[in-house]
Amino acid sequence: MKHLTALLVSILLGASVMTVLAQETHISDQGEYSIELPSSLWRSIAEPDPARERAEFVYGDRMDGYLQIRKEIVDAGTSPADVAQRDQDQKLRYIPGFVGGKQEPFSGRLNGVTASYEFTKAGKPMMGRIYYLQADNRTIYALRFTGLRDKLARIRNQTDSIARSFKLK
Repeated sequence: MKHLTALLVSILLGASVMTVLAQETHISDQGEYSIELPSSLWRSIAEPDPARERAEFVYGDRMDGYLQIRKEIVDAGTSPADVAQRDQDQKLRYIPGFVGGKQEPFSGRLNGVTASYEFTKAGKPMMGRIYYLQADNRTIYALRFTGLRDKLARIRNQTDSIARSFKLK
């Protein structure tokens, strides 16, 4: 029985070490923020520059999981929920097949809200999940995840983990 317990403990420790080794910290080129990518399948495909204002990452293939990180400057006192509602009213509702979901509070290194929605792309059922994280009273970061509905739902723990790991430098 002691050998079985020792074997189980060593397996759990090995799995924990492999999980930690699989995580990769990504620091933005401007050094504004960092995130932890929980799997080696996540990779950076674009960094912000004068022409593109957002960082982009994919999980294997763009249809499996796609992340855009964008910094938004807002009026003082604007809440993440206000930005989420504005995005839904002014941008998201025009996406083909858009079906709005619910807003939920979100806690991590930065707090805010999440907004989920569904849409169609090339006739395929897609899903979006946006994390609106409040950096200060005038800055909100939007982490926009999209992908095939079934695939994005399967990596929800990873999208939550990435948003929780988001921190300012």
